[in-house]
Amino acid sequence: MSVPTEDQTTTKAIRALAHDSPTVRLRATMAVGTTPDPRYVDTLVERCGVEPEFFVREALTWALTRHPATLTVPKLVAELRSEHAPARSQALHTLSKVGDRRAWPSITRALLTDPDDEVARAAWRTAVVLVPEEEASGLAVTLATQLGRGGRETRLSLSRALAALGEAAEPALRAAATHPDPRVRQHALATERLLHDPDAGFDLAVEEAKRVVALGPAGVAALDSAGVAAPGPAGFAASDPDGQGG
Repeated sequence: MSVPTEDQTTTKAIRALAHDSPTVRLRATMAVGTTPDPRYVDTLVERCGVEPEFFVREALTWALTRHPATLTVPKLVAELRSEHAPARSQALHTLSKVGDRRAWPSITRALLTDPDDEVARAAWRTAVVLVPEEEASGLAVTLATQLGRGGRETRLSLSRALAALGEAAEPALRAAATHPDPRVRQHALATERLLHDPDAGFDLAVEEAKRVVALGPAGVAALDSAGVAAPGPAGFAASDPDGQGG
C-alpha cells in the first residue's frame, strides 16, 4: 500500500476545505490550524471570503492566526480591495484577531465608511485594535461621521468602537452632539454615556439621549430650574455630586 506523498496530502486537505459538507470543511480547517503550513495560507484566505457558515469562518480565522503574520497579513490586506463585501468583512475580522499593527495603514476611510454595514462594523472593530495611540483622535473623527447610521446592531458596534477609544473620542462626540440631525445627536449622546459609564445599557442610553434631544436646551434648563438632576457630560444626568460622570 503506497503512502501518500506530502503534495498529495496537501492537495487532499485543500480539497476538503472546499467540500460540500460544512462538517468536513470544519474538520479540515481545524487540522490545518493544528499543523500550520505556509502552503495552506492562500486557500484559507480565499475560503474566508466565500465560506457561508459562521462557525467555519471563525475556524478559518483561527487557522490563519496560527500562521506567521508575515505570511497572512499581506494576503489579508489584499482582500480588503475585494469587490465582494464578505471577503472584505472577514479579512478585517481576521486582521483584528491577528492584531499586527503593520496592517493599520490599510484600514482606510473607505473601509470605515463602507456602504455595507457588515464591512463597516468589521472595520470599526479592527481599527480600534490596530490604531496607534497618536492617531486615535483622527480615527474618532472619522468614526463620528457614521453616527446615526443603520439599525441597532450597527449603532451599537459604532458606539462600542468609539467608547473603546476613551478620551480620544470625547471631542468628536461633543461636536456630534450639536449636529443638526437628531439621530446623530442621539447616537453621540448615547455613546458618550457608554464611554463614561461602560456598564450602562445601550438601549437605556439611547432612550435617555432621545429625551435630552427632544427637550432641547430650553427643556434641559427647565428641568434644572425645577430641581431635577442637572445634566452631566453631553446632557446626561450626572452620576456623582461633582457631575464628572463615571
